[in-house]
Amino acid sequence: MRIHHLNCGTMQPVGGRLINGNRLPFRTARMICHCLLIETDQGLVLVDTGIGLRDIADPRRSLGREFLFLTRPRLDLAETAVRQVTGLGYSADDVRHIILTHLDLDHAGGLPDFPKAKVHLHATEHRAATGTTARAERFRYRAGQLAHGPDWVTYNPTGGDHWFGFEAVRQLRGISADIALIPLPGHSHGHAGVAVRRHEGTESATGPQWLLHAGDAYFSPGEIDPLAPRSTPGLALFQTLVQADGPARHRNQARLRELARDHGDQIDIFSAHDPVELDRCRQNEPRTAGHERHDRAQ
Repeated sequence: MRIHHLNCGTMQPVGGRLINGNRLPFRTARMICHCLLIETDQGLVLVDTGIGLRDIADPRRSLGREFLFLTRPRLDLAETAVRQVTGLGYSADDVRHIILTHLDLDHAGGLPDFPKAKVHLHATEHRAATGTTARAERFRYRAGQLAHGPDWVTYNPTGGDHWFGFEAVRQLRGISADIALIPLPGHSHGHAGVAVRRHEGTESATGPQWLLHAGDAYFSPGEIDPLAPRSTPGLALFQTLVQADGPARHRNQARLRELARDHGDQIDIFSAHDPVELDRCRQNEPRTAGHERHDRAQ
């Protein structure tokens, strides 16, 4: 099982050091949309989709003026998941399954580019995005990204298995047992992480046995530092403004710190938007001609 770490959308908000912590205050920051492409016996599995082709073709309608103003996305076709999939020699139809940490617009924008894929997520998140709650959270959920009618596969957030002390984990229907949803609500109502087991003896198996894509459960790596948790002012403010359940978000960040403290040698934890974490993950990723072409394009 080969795992590819993709950037499916670069964002350049104003804020510099207030967001990244290492740039001049009035320079632009850099954030990314960290997605995974996993080669399995059941076909390709995509974890989150980033910004898609329709978002780039009509960004005001698809992403909304608020998102464009606040994040200043690059809107680069080469960064879309579908272009990176085809750049690796596959077709969009080879992506059989998509697993979503949540349905925020910068995580679900590429869904229409893979219309034949089954889309896996927690039922709570599906209800929040497609039900009455969506009207109150128009900035978060964009109806146009779901208008093609995704083939939903939803899971209740209770009664599942156990994974390193986390409960209600669901192994996903039709997908390898080495991939599982980890409920991490707070940022959104049905937010989840995605755990992926690496296989010993394969090219991508350097480093810890497990990967945990924590989505937007945190934004800055310092937030899950077990010894000195910290965030940048800009990211701390943003998370507070957009959180669906603040106490749950803080509880789950505390649990991620415990996970990093107790099992950091077994699990590589990363979030959806930090470029430093993406670079670290890519160092352990097998190089391919498709990646080299994409890196040169960036």
